[in-house]
Amino acid sequence: MYDGIVQELIDEFGRLPGIGPKSAQRITFHILQTPSFDVARLAELLTEVRARVRFCEICGNVSEQERCAICRDPRRNPALICVVEDAKDVSAIERTREFRGLYHVLGGAISPIAGVGPDDLRIAQLMSRLADGTVQEVIIATNPNLEGEATASYLSRLLLTMQITVSRLASGLPVGGDLEYADEVTLGRAFEGRRTL
Repeated sequence: MYDGIVQELIDEFGRLPGIGPKSAQRITFHILQTPSFDVARLAELLTEVRARVRFCEICGNVSEQERCAICRDPRRNPALICVVEDAKDVSAIERTREFRGLYHVLGGAISPIAGVGPDDLRIAQLMSRLADGTVQEVIIATNPNLEGEATASYLSRLLLTMQITVSRLASGLPVGGDLEYADEVTLGRAFEGRRTL
């Protein structure tokens, strides 16, 4: 639609997850029309992130060091591991300030359609972490979708042989939601996860 480099930049932004053609166009024109926008700083940060950020050797979370800040924190409970799909899930759980254990990032979820099987995830590393007997509970916090459920089911079957408590995050109705708009699966989960008041 646009000539040369402008269209190339729009196309490049459009390749990012969650950025459609319209958003890519808005970002591009914001950069072009805002004189104070520091393009050099953005380019520098992108280069630095690529060079400095890695994945924690223990849990798989993003870190600038070999071990992430959570794995280095001596105040965390090493007997409790929360298994998540992606590093961004760690951040979401940390914002609640409810969990004080450690994490294990799988790097995705089982998805036969996408060609992702158990061997493509960090499941072997999880099993290695559980081998020494320190961990007493594993909380499976995969997403409540088809792939997340398949991953949770696979992990729970795998962990049945160990003397470890395996739990799954509750799911159900969101605060402020209406029953009439809830789908059957969400409403069913809400009934399964109900508790006595």
